[in-house]
Amino acid sequence: MQTSVPATSTGNKSHQPLVPVGRMLPFVLITALFFLWGVPNNLNDILIRQFMKSFEISRLQAGLVQSAFYLGYFLLAIPAGQLMRRAGYKAGILTGLCLYGVGCFLFWPAAIVGQYWFFLTALFVIASGLAFLETAASPFIVQLGDPETSEQRLNFAQSFNPLGSISAVLVGSRFIFSGIELKPAQVAALQAQHQYQDYLRSETLRVIVPYLVLGAVVLLWAILIARTPFPHTGLDYSRATLEKDHSRPVWQRRHFVWSVLAQFLYVGAQVGAWSYLISYVQTYTGIAERSASLWLTGALAVFTAGRFVSTALLRFFPAHLLLGAFAVLNAGLATAAALRPGWFGVGCLLTMCFFMSMMFPTIFALGIKGLGTHTKTGGSLLVMSIIGGAALTPLMGKLADSSGLGMAYTVPAVCFVGIAFYAFMRSQPRPGDADA
Repeated sequence: MQTSVPATSTGNKSHQPLVPVGRMLPFVLITALFFLWGVPNNLNDILIRQFMKSFEISRLQAGLVQSAFYLGYFLLAIPAGQLMRRAGYKAGILTGLCLYGVGCFLFWPAAIVGQYWFFLTALFVIASGLAFLETAASPFIVQLGDPETSEQRLNFAQSFNPLGSISAVLVGSRFIFSGIELKPAQVAALQAQHQYQDYLRSETLRVIVPYLVLGAVVLLWAILIARTPFPHTGLDYSRATLEKDHSRPVWQRRHFVWSVLAQFLYVGAQVGAWSYLISYVQTYTGIAERSASLWLTGALAVFTAGRFVSTALLRFFPAHLLLGAFAVLNAGLATAAALRPGWFGVGCLLTMCFFMSMMFPTIFALGIKGLGTHTKTGGSLLVMSIIGGAALTPLMGKLADSSGLGMAYTVPAVCFVGIAFYAFMRSQPRPGDADA
């Protein structure tokens, strides 16, 4: 039963509670998932740099880390949505946590074997689990309270996602990066002593402990969720109801179709921007690897601040207009970082993170608004659009290898232009698009 305070005559969002009475425990448990899946997302940024060293591969090849990761999202999102239509959000979340934990534990044999493909397989399994979590968690948070506060509620919950990202960078830079960066003469000396392969193997083994600890935490959280009752979200997904449902399918709703494209562009921009940030800082400022990783931590801190500020701003500004304004600003900042690499460009990229912060949850909430019984299907398709991270990150790597790392940031710039078009021109449902 809906227990939130009814809307006032003014319709002011500030009068609506973010979380209805009696639903705080499941809200907290699911909000924690946003933190937990922020960790592997940004450990990938550490892995890209680490694997370039330990496997001696190019930026393009290292970009396959993101390709394997987001391919898991793409392939498992629809099965996740179908499972939840039959068994509910809780079943999807538990399935996702189990896959996530197993993928983390696979890092141990992957490191022992020392094969790049094995790591990519483990990352695919982790991402498969995250596909279930994201397909379930975001719609669940949106539907947990009043529709008028859905964008605020999802932005608040997703504010804990970058906190997980910051934790990942801090842990990764401390426990995965060794701080040893060999010069060509040192490499030649180790090769002459037949010790270079031992050095590379020791660098590979450094990934084991962080992932084993993460896997244990994830499986513990699965136990907590399994023991917690979940409230009904207000939508009837029974077989009888679905058979009588003749509402328009999601692909006939313009605002939803465009939201999938916008999410594809956003995730591609975000993942690409962060994946090469450490390399960007090192290349154009000359500072060491560990010091450069601190700038990624700073970028994530700015991103986190942006999430909380955006949550507050959404009380006063329409979500689509705020999204469009932030996208325009980011298009300019990414272009400046591409054309003026150096400390100025680093500053632009950090500022860009502030304005990126509200994009994913806002696009998601705008996209599934009014879908009714199609909400879980819509949510799974929006999660599939995360494949943008797999498609555009190697493109940035290819451009970086051919034209310089700075020019690679023209890719996010173009993505933000597309997001601005969506926000201003295509984000609102047309008459008949939203279910009653």
